[in-house]
Amino acid sequence: MVYLVIVAFMAILGSLGAALYFMMQDGRNGKVKTNHMARALAFRVGFSILLFLCVLIAWKLGYIQPTGIPASK
Repeated sequence: MVYLVIVAFMAILGSLGAALYFMMQDGRNGKVKTNHMARALAFRVGFSILLFLCVLIAWKLGYIQPTGIPASK
């Protein structure tokens, strides 16, 4: 499960980096603007939703257990 979360975070950060790159490069020096930035951000949203669903399913199946915050008395 830890490896899945790490890979998902790396994919999310990679998508953000790609969106930043396309935001800075598209439309410069007479180039036509493309929709690469929007596509990269859409992939980031998809990866985030996938990560949330995987954590939720892992919790339901008992692979991970919530620890919670200890209540002070």
